[in-house]
Amino acid sequence: MSTNPLILTLTLNPEAAEFFSNLRDKHFPPERNYLKAHLTLFHHLPPAEQKITELLADVCQNQKQMSLEVTDLMSLGNGVAFRLVSEEVQQLHRYLQQQWEPFLTPQDKQKLRPHITVHNKVKPEVAKALENDLRSTFQPFEITGTGVALWEYVGGPWKFYQEFPFSG
Repeated sequence: MSTNPLILTLTLNPEAAEFFSNLRDKHFPPERNYLKAHLTLFHHLPPAEQKITELLADVCQNQKQMSLEVTDLMSLGNGVAFRLVSEEVQQLHRYLQQQWEPFLTPQDKQKLRPHITVHNKVKPEVAKALENDLRSTFQPFEITGTGVALWEYVGGPWKFYQEFPFSG
């Protein structure tokens, strides 16, 4: 088994995943765009911890798909993201935090601020221009969380590890 940390993301309905990934492909610096658009739930889980996959399998088999509101754009300083709001996602995150507390990093112990980054690692004025452009046509909309996926962090790119669809 690898010693690289695992990352947990929320999987999205296909239309939402395509929408955000297209924006990311269009605006993210190509030399840094290793991934499709994603909503990260946990950044650094230990790969050898069997409790992770066992808990995810159990939780996801009883979890219904969840609604998320895309409420606004947010500046990342050197990038742009879409802000998301969902009490269901917050509840799931808090529950997983409680179960995994002994091995979470300080970053993963913080309150979740759900967002999907479509632009990053650019000059602030470039990011601000894209934020203003996207804001000119932005209307809040709803997307669906369909499950979670574990990824192995391999020093830039991520390697798919396992997916857990919500089947409740």
